[in-house]
Amino acid sequence: MAYTKDEIIAKAREVADMIADTEEVEFFKRAEAQINENQKVREKIASMKSLQKQAVNFQHYGKERALGLIEGKIQKIEEEIDEVPIVQEFKQSQSDVNALLQMVSTAIANRVTNNIITATGGDLLRGETGSKVRNDSPGSCS
Repeated sequence: MAYTKDEIIAKAREVADMIADTEEVEFFKRAEAQINENQKVREKIASMKSLQKQAVNFQHYGKERALGLIEGKIQKIEEEIDEVPIVQEFKQSQSDVNALLQMVSTAIANRVTNNIITATGGDLLRGETGSKVRNDSPGSCS
């Protein structure tokens, strides 16, 4: 049976819903909410955004020295934000969710590749489709 693109997209949405309901995503959402509720972090982010706007202006007008000073201040604020435990937890949870998404993507890609190799009578160990195996065998006309 051949599947339509719409059927595949529907299954992908099911998998996405499953991923959204994992412990990793739940932790990510909680950590993000805690960051948004943290006054200290919110103030630092607001300061950083303001400095970033200034940096864009200094860069636009070629004010290299002022730009360097602003970039130093931005880096210092980023470091202060990164030191906040909930921010560290948020970044870790972000990494965990990305790793989960990458695992799913890799699993799908590997499964599709293996199915193609198997369906064409190929060699899974060598990762070659049937047409490659047949064309590389002795006596082929290549």
